[in-house]
Amino acid sequence: MAEITMPKLSDTMTEGTLVSWKKKAGDKVSSGDVIAEVETDKATMEMESFEDGVLAEIYIQEGQKVAVGEKIARVQGKGEAAAPAASGSDKAADKQPVPTAEKAAAQAGTNVAPATASGAQAFEAPAASPATSGDAPAGRRVKASPLARKTAASQSVNLSGLTGTGPGGRIIQRDVLGAAPSSGGQAATSPTLTAAAAAAPTPKPSTPAPVPPAPAKKPGLPQKETRVALSGMRKTIADRLLQSKTTIPHFYLHIEVDAEPMAKLRAEVNAAGEKEGIKISVNDFILKAVTKALTLVPKVNASFAGDSVVEFSSVNLAVAVAVDDGLITPVVRNAESKSLTEISLEVKDLAARARSKKLKPDEYQGGTFTVSNLGAYGIDRFDAIINPPQAAILSVGGIIKKPVVNKAGEIVAGQRIDLGLSCDHRVVDGALGAQYLAELRRLLEWPLLLLM
Repeated sequence: MAEITMPKLSDTMTEGTLVSWKKKAGDKVSSGDVIAEVETDKATMEMESFEDGVLAEIYIQEGQKVAVGEKIARVQGKGEAAAPAASGSDKAADKQPVPTAEKAAAQAGTNVAPATASGAQAFEAPAASPATSGDAPAGRRVKASPLARKTAASQSVNLSGLTGTGPGGRIIQRDVLGAAPSSGGQAATSPTLTAAAAAAPTPKPSTPAPVPPAPAKKPGLPQKETRVALSGMRKTIADRLLQSKTTIPHFYLHIEVDAEPMAKLRAEVNAAGEKEGIKISVNDFILKAVTKALTLVPKVNASFAGDSVVEFSSVNLAVAVAVDDGLITPVVRNAESKSLTEISLEVKDLAARARSKKLKPDEYQGGTFTVSNLGAYGIDRFDAIINPPQAAILSVGGIIKKPVVNKAGEIVAGQRIDLGLSCDHRVVDGALGAQYLAELRRLLEWPLLLLM
């Protein structure tokens, strides 16, 4: 029999939500069959079976969150004997809350003293019995659910010494956990370990993490509060960006670019490609310019690696996309080898699948440089947080019309766009960042270079 566990479907995944089962218990499965859909911190993905046989048992229900590596189902191979199936009432009983040491002891007929001031519990240890999960002596069969037997084996609990509280006196998981050594139950205790434990100093309780103070409530005014549990994506964003701001020495550079030449060329390109359905955005021009500038100043397309700096030979361009629960950065791989139109079409496809959580792991991992554009949201200027392990991220504001001074010294109406570069100072110094932004400005103010 093979146990199916929650796979690690992305480099940042620690748990997944089992969205739906595509197979039910009793169905035949073959290697490569899709058996479930799992939502990670970045996407909803299909999970395939790597075994041939029958889906004998499902441990996790739809909608539940499961840690990576935790068992979620069991496949029974061809020719293997079926394990005794637990009845529905047994399964329901196994899922009931585990009793406290006092309740477990009461069920087993032992006396447990109340908790001491230090939080420890004093109890009368039962007589030692062999630490085995085997059945009772010959002539007496132990009635126990499969889950109880599995738990007994892992906890070294002798089933023959337990009293079952399940239907018909069957031993269920709750009975085993109540008798496990950690709960002060009937499991065997080694005299040597007991003496060592008695001699060991009592550990001091750990200091709890500080809790931020609640906002002050105004007298006489009721205040409603809503707590929203963090999703897997939001947890990942919180962890990675905290890591970035606390471990990467950020510094920021800004330039203002004349966007009028780019706007004119964009209008001409879209007019020429209207029949073919080609529509290039301002962001597409920026992505193409960012890529070309990285090939001209390759030291920015890099990552800090402790005792060295890794300079990448290809530009894997990550593009920040807002989704319902946060943001995700799908990656245009080998962007330096793609035309303006190819980048435009690929970004549109990646963004659409990102919003529907249909990206594959290799489509949002491995970026070497990130672009975040908030111009469409009415933001003129901002500083982005670096997406580790990258060394830089470009922030793009919206195009604004403003009075500017032309080459003739006249004040005229102009179109300007703010570009900000957030740099990891361990990799990108001020001069290097300025050199990169100068190339980027040149390409955007002479956008015909992007079509060559």
